[in-house]
Amino acid sequence: MRILLVFALALSTGVACRVRTDEKLSPLLLATPGSPDNNLLGEVVVVEPVSFAVLENFRNSGTVPFNPTSSAPPFIQVFDPDFYSILGSNPSLSEIASNASFAFAHEAPIYYPDTDELFFSTNNGGPLGNSGLNKNNLIGKIGMTTVEAALASGQSPVNVPIELLDFPESIQMTNGGTGPYNGSLLLITSGRGERPPSIALVNPRPPYNSTVLLNNFFGRQFNSLNDIKVHPTGKIFFTDVTYGSALGFRPPPVLPNQVYRLDPVTKAVKVVATDFSMCNGLAFTEDGSVAYVSDTGSTAGQTRPSTIYAFDVDPNSHIFMNRRVFAYADTGIPDGIQVDTEGNVYSGTGDGVNVWNKQGTLLGKFFINMTSANMAFAGDGRLVILAETKIFLAKIAAKPIRTLVYPHSDPAA
Repeated sequence: MRILLVFALALSTGVACRVRTDEKLSPLLLATPGSPDNNLLGEVVVVEPVSFAVLENFRNSGTVPFNPTSSAPPFIQVFDPDFYSILGSNPSLSEIASNASFAFAHEAPIYYPDTDELFFSTNNGGPLGNSGLNKNNLIGKIGMTTVEAALASGQSPVNVPIELLDFPESIQMTNGGTGPYNGSLLLITSGRGERPPSIALVNPRPPYNSTVLLNNFFGRQFNSLNDIKVHPTGKIFFTDVTYGSALGFRPPPVLPNQVYRLDPVTKAVKVVATDFSMCNGLAFTEDGSVAYVSDTGSTAGQTRPSTIYAFDVDPNSHIFMNRRVFAYADTGIPDGIQVDTEGNVYSGTGDGVNVWNKQGTLLGKFFINMTSANMAFAGDGRLVILAETKIFLAKIAAKPIRTLVYPHSDPAA
């Protein structure tokens, strides 16, 4: 039987916090250089892998979160002391917005630094999304300045207002996004009915003018475009998968589930990776030499992939080569992916956001006990976690890779 040791810490603010550790975990781990100090807000739960290597009770499904300490979410779960370098000395994890009846915070997180706002899409076709074959999903935004003020005020709970936006008709079922790209939001849409999936630039300011960059592959509509990233060379990469058809708002698929490259100048499109069950999230290392693609095939059965694959990116052709397993999500699926300046890989999963180092070792989790499809850095040290009916903010030491700071010019006219 495991016994949890609870260490009470006194905060300079007078707010109590706890750091939990399994009895088998050395107290020295808590003194690791760079580990959280007495100014920690919230709860950090340290779980050494040796403490659960042999169990008597088991999970019967990958949809059930792994919480061996039965800690109350949200909390930060540490499996490896290297996670402390990501957290820094004063991390926190806070809920900042909530609406139990509406999945308003699903995908496509894009931080727009000029106004200190984070844009995102509502759920497209899924539970509580209020969208489907006969109704488009929406784009919302949250003001990070307002978030910071609410957190500083000490109010509890924090529930910052979300502004829903009126985007052009050409933007149908947004599911991915990145940028700002030349001053605009770079969105990828799944399409709806006979309206085609597309890649589009949208001005982040009213009236949100849009320019469609691509909506077909040599005359055939894509299935339902999913995620998008820009490589350091400026080329645009994106995934196409069949979720639109599975959710009933797109026709039957006509192409394999694949990863593509778009040249934004010539508009030439090519396939760079294939043979996935359900390719989904996409990200690159800062130098663009390695690509990460999540395969979320286990949505059709838990013996199928819940896997992030790593690829070498050919410097000339940009073909994804040398496919290998990078990580497997123990709960739910690994969906959207982000990478920080140290090469650590973040992915939204069935229990929150999981973080692996560049070797694929799970360092820790931002454990919220609910699914996160994606997350994004809102500048240095602020990780915004989308969780369908809630949004969380993790304040940490990590920083986004610089290739996400795309060329800036006037937004789409």
